Amino acid sequence: MTAIDRVRVMVLGDSGVGKTSFVQLAANSEPIRSPSWTVGCSVEVKLHEYKEGTKEQKTYFIEFWDVGGSNNHRNTRHVFYNPCHGVILVHDLTNRKSEANLHKWLQELIDQDANSATLNSVTSMDEYDTENFFGATQMPILVIGTKLDQVDERKSIIGTFASQFGADEIVLDSRQARYLAAGSSNAVKLSRFYDKVIEMRYHSQNRSFSERFGSKTVSPTLPSKFYSPHQD
Repeated sequence: MTAIDRVRVMVLGDSGVGKTSFVQLAANSEPIRSPSWTVGCSVEVKLHEYKEGTKEQKTYFIEFWDVGGSNNHRNTRHVFYNPCHGVILVHDLTNRKSEANLHKWLQELIDQDANSATLNSVTSMDEYDTENFFGATQMPILVIGTKLDQVDERKSIIGTFASQFGADEIVLDSRQARYLAAGSSNAVKLSRFYDKVIEMRYHSQNRSFSERFGSKTVSPTLPSKFYSPHQD
């Protein structure tokens, strides 16, 4: 039997924004009944058909590395961040601060053990050309806005973070499977993101995360104590 290749996607965002609820829906096509907090990291896996319906179609495992958002574990989260082939940033549509904090999460991922003098000399995402930086690294980004059911219809749900980075954004209620139903626009965005992640991992510049960021590779195999079955 041919081994199935896999790619790792980081799922990052503040505690309580609904990262695990989204991951459960994306990975298993059904809502989670009783989400709980995560200490460390929870991993879910789904099969994805790369470029489905074409001659290049191939099956891959998409690994969702759902990282706990507690500030108490900020100094230890870096062990999960390498390798990283794409990132899903999750915010709560009813909490504008959680969207603003996505910059911090992205910065934390970049800084995890980067040795670049340019990166180490800045203190915020606004201090360098983010569009050019992510264009050069080809790091696929997807933004998820959760708790759509709680949003006041009179308020705009269109965020600024996704547009700043030229990323797709999906807004949803993770308790409703219809938001990621097969054939829906959200499902198409997700599939397109997975394809980008795979292309970045296997078909782009054939450079590892460590080569691009000047960091050492951390083994993806972690002790079971780092995992918790559910979060958020």
